[in-house]
Amino acid sequence: MRKTRMQLIAMGVAAAVTVGGTGMNASASSSKVTNVLPSAGISYALTGDSVSLSNLADENSDEAAEPDIQESAVTITETTPLASTLQENILNDIQKATGATIPAEEPGTGTEDNSEEEMTAEEKEEERFKSLVIANVNDYVNVRDNPSEEDGEIIGKLYDDSVGTFIEEADGWYKIKSGRVEGYVKAEYCVTGEDAVELAKEVGKRIATVTTTTLKVRSGPSTDDEVLGLVPIEDELVVTEELDGWVKVSIEEGEGYVSMDYVELSTEFVEAESKEEEEARLKKEEEARKAALAQAKKNTKSSSSNDGGSSKSYNSAASYTTQSSSIGSAVASYAQQFVGNPYVYGGTSLTNGADCSGFVMSVYANFGVSLPHSSGADRSVGAAVDGLGNAQPGDIVCYSGHVGIYIGGGQIVHASSAKTGIKISNASYRQVLSVRRIF
Repeated sequence: MRKTRMQLIAMGVAAAVTVGGTGMNASASSSKVTNVLPSAGISYALTGDSVSLSNLADENSDEAAEPDIQESAVTITETTPLASTLQENILNDIQKATGATIPAEEPGTGTEDNSEEEMTAEEKEEERFKSLVIANVNDYVNVRDNPSEEDGEIIGKLYDDSVGTFIEEADGWYKIKSGRVEGYVKAEYCVTGEDAVELAKEVGKRIATVTTTTLKVRSGPSTDDEVLGLVPIEDELVVTEELDGWVKVSIEEGEGYVSMDYVELSTEFVEAESKEEEEARLKKEEEARKAALAQAKKNTKSSSSNDGGSSKSYNSAASYTTQSSSIGSAVASYAQQFVGNPYVYGGTSLTNGADCSGFVMSVYANFGVSLPHSSGADRSVGAAVDGLGNAQPGDIVCYSGHVGIYIGGGQIVHASSAKTGIKISNASYRQVLSVRRIF
């Protein structure tokens, strides 16, 4: 009887494996590097391979998806969190970009038993990332063509928390390769070996970029869970956890879950910037700043007092532009008069409703500056500001899936949510991803 029962269990497992195998598709995203203007140097996003479940639901299901709002139709009733997956993917992406590698084990070369000499997964990970060199400074450390401050010419900068590959050590200098830069950095300003292992897990940000028109963010990893918020296409969300088919992300309404089927995962980290790259970037940013400033000065567009039926009177952008104040301060002052107006997803009306990026876009439009209607894209506009501590009024403060305008005194004005509308908040109320300056 026991033998028969065991045979039945085995047959059931075999059947389950067969069905599961025919109902799953694996899709790997292509590897690419995209330039993101730096918050302290130059950042790169390198996609990681992702595997997603295909739609296992009945195609004739009565629950049809809304036309413009997509999500996975898979209902997960039981999930197993993969706590180490997030860090592993970040480290793998850093490895790919920097060239920090450890030889893979060839089949048949390892021992068949679990001997004490066999390396654990954690030990293998540590070996891989001991070959990294990570800058540990307030701003940046110079990269020189020779290991000498007197004779070595500066050929680039390795910014704080940026990553390179260790080549060799010479008299207190590390020879590294990072991005397009290969040269020497002073060892006292960097960490490598054992110290680099833990720091490497912190320097990369795992990002989920929305690939569908509008995506629902849910309170749990299931289509049965309530919707916390909506996210538009191309928005970038910080990933805090990766599960089977779902990722946990941060949005204005809190932390929630989105399906991997409708996001592209990548890792952002900072590499060295060559002298030529820095000069080209600064020139481009200065030209854009001058053009925006000239446009703002000659712009005389007024805010309409009857925008969509609004009865409240608003001052024009030009009225805030004076000889004694900066254009950035004028932007901050102009934006604050709309506090109390509603938040509307996808909206761009300063009076009748806008979402976060729509609010920023419309405020700047009144100063003659065209910005994208995307909080993710706002992370690449203008010039980089090194941290919130250096922000000035009018700067754009970017968060995971959200954006606002800095008004000074450690505060921002932003279209927060449908519940709160346009309001003023402490700028540090959430993790700041970048600060951008237009003027």
